[in-house]
Amino acid sequence: MPQPPVSDALDSLNPEQRLAVEHFEGPALVLAGAGSGKTRVLTTRVAHLVHHHGVPPDRILAVTFTNKAAGEMRERIGRLLGGEPRGMWVGTFHALGARMLRRHAPLLGWDRAFTIFDAEQSLRQVKRTLESLDVDPKRYNPKAVRAMMSGAKNQLVSPARFREDHEEGFDLFARTVARVYPAYQAALKEQNAFDFDDLLVKPVELLQNHTEVGDQYRNRFAFVLVDEYQDTNHAQFRFLQLVAEGHGNLMVVGDDDQSIYGWRGADLRNILDFESTWPGATVVRLEQNYRSTAVILEAANEVIAQNVQRKGKTLRTDRVGGERITRVECFDENDEAAVVVDEIAKRYEEGPALHNYRDFAILYRTNAQSRALEDAFRRKGVPYQIVGGVRFYERREIQDVMGYLRLLSNPLDEDAFHRVVNYPRRGIGGTSVKRLQEAASAEGLGLLEAAARATSLDGVPTGGARALEAFARLVSTWSARAATVRVGPLLEELVEELDLYRHLEDEGPEGEDRIDNVRELIAGALDFDAELLDELDPDEIDAFSELDLFLQRVALVADVDRLDADADTVTLMTLHNAKGLEFPMVFITGLEDGLFPLSRAYDEPAEMEEERRLFYVGITRARDVLQLCHARQRRRAGEFMYGRLSPFVEAVPEDLLLSRLSRRLDSSGHRSSTPHRRRRPRFDADDGGGYVSDDTFDTSSYNQDSPRYVKGERVLHDTFGSGTVKEVTGFGKDTKVTVDFDDVGRKRLLVRYANLEKDWTL
Repeated sequence: MPQPPVSDALDSLNPEQRLAVEHFEGPALVLAGAGSGKTRVLTTRVAHLVHHHGVPPDRILAVTFTNKAAGEMRERIGRLLGGEPRGMWVGTFHALGARMLRRHAPLLGWDRAFTIFDAEQSLRQVKRTLESLDVDPKRYNPKAVRAMMSGAKNQLVSPARFREDHEEGFDLFARTVARVYPAYQAALKEQNAFDFDDLLVKPVELLQNHTEVGDQYRNRFAFVLVDEYQDTNHAQFRFLQLVAEGHGNLMVVGDDDQSIYGWRGADLRNILDFESTWPGATVVRLEQNYRSTAVILEAANEVIAQNVQRKGKTLRTDRVGGERITRVECFDENDEAAVVVDEIAKRYEEGPALHNYRDFAILYRTNAQSRALEDAFRRKGVPYQIVGGVRFYERREIQDVMGYLRLLSNPLDEDAFHRVVNYPRRGIGGTSVKRLQEAASAEGLGLLEAAARATSLDGVPTGGARALEAFARLVSTWSARAATVRVGPLLEELVEELDLYRHLEDEGPEGEDRIDNVRELIAGALDFDAELLDELDPDEIDAFSELDLFLQRVALVADVDRLDADADTVTLMTLHNAKGLEFPMVFITGLEDGLFPLSRAYDEPAEMEEERRLFYVGITRARDVLQLCHARQRRRAGEFMYGRLSPFVEAVPEDLLLSRLSRRLDSSGHRSSTPHRRRRPRFDADDGGGYVSDDTFDTSSYNQDSPRYVKGERVLHDTFGSGTVKEVTGFGKDTKVTVDFDDVGRKRLLVRYANLEKDWTL
């Protein structure tokens, strides 16, 4: 009988990878540098556990951070084993949490057919809750309220505990959230719904408070593997602890240098303190990089070495040399976009190394930066795709169709009811819905249940009541069909019944695009039929409705899951969305101080280190070629901001850089609207006369608020006396200087208020 491919896979590993794969029992931390083959290690370890140690696949739990990664892991393990690892649980924390809740929701007071509210649905519920408590949404921003509740949930702080901690505090906003949080959570329960954070919190509640559930999963999953461990928050940490504490066979794979989600609750201490949390843990460092050139890796190592909060490792590669990193100084964001598109067009035409548009990626710090880039791509006729732009499942027509499916699955979903009750139009006006809502509240009924008996309720207009009852019958009929018809055909038939295509055609040219999107949704539902059974345990197939599972899959899809890697288009995305990906050539744009790093990072060392890790992530996405772009001025929030080169770029050794001006700057000489250089520019003869930019500008020609100070120069302050400038950060009216004063020590000052003068006494 031939050996499965797992045997050959072991032989192809480097010594450190093999050490991680062959680790059997006990906790283990694998510090996996960028491009070090961590996915290969994870998949080969699972296959080794099954093939060599005889561990049944259903005793293994593997946690990833994207659905795409989960699918790839399952597929690769199947190839290594020569067959599907049936019974193994592989998925994201949220997907695994939802799967667990589908089984045990009744223990918490929810029905198994619960709805998962996405970000927009959750936000609408926050607004409704604010209004029900007579709290003005204009004074208390619903997004900020939701963010504070989300932070509490990720720290496993319950509504009751949050109210106890804050209802009498001095922070007025927190006091308000202390009222909203319990009411919001009660509203979710009334609608048989969970939000995203609940998919992390509620499984912990199950494992922690229901002994039989905790024992069931601890006994079942003898081996737990976790990818991207550096991005876990407290709720995820506790989930893993509760599942793995019995046997201790927890292997986490991560890179502290790529921890970039602190702003959404990720705790770097989870990976830094792993050895103290799990005594006796084996630690393996994967430092051999199989992705990037030596030039790119040296730059990355130099940049990240400036961080203090890290385990420490140095990436190495066998790819000696490589093209030097290009740094281009541009006039503004439009000039920057033109530089990027021209470079892509040139390299694409020259080939052969970069002969596909999908070989190129453009990364930026904020989504707003994509506008100028999109304009340039359209003008040039270069195809592109944006990851993290308008999301497919957030498009109006998709939300409308999904609203029907959500209501068929969960008749208590009020958000879905409001969305589709009069779409397509069926004569149900706002007054009828308002009166129905009042009557439903008075009678203690759900909206759909009230609609089914609308003609017998007081206050509901007669015409609207008849239409509401017809709508309720429609939902009831299709809900019954959903129990017997697969989700793909069900969706096709429902769209036809609603005559949705005709209604969309009436919208003109835009309607055609909307029709195509609905057809794409149906295609996805039809594909879902074929893959559904592979991921379920036998006892789950009858317990879950296919419609429930389809809605769950849609709710949990992430931006990066929708990246079409096969499309021959240039990819545009934020640096956060780029983690885990790689491209032959990468552009990092917007490298101005105050934009990257963001100005607020200077107020907190931990934030600055996270910004630097984000830059490190960007650098290490590049396989062969890396270009860094920054602009002298950039329009932000309607105003032109004038800036200097990001200090992160200054950490890249000069001998790795080829610096030049954009064509617009290089061909225009000294423009009256651009800053004058303090020193004469020098040329590097080794690079054909390429311009080497000096980052110090005389910005007095911009405006009076622009910075005029450079690191190391002496200044005078009316109160603090003489001092030396140690750091200049931000730009425009937000420029700050850090000064070491001779008599009073270090001070951080806002330039526009400091009234500093040059100290010419030395």
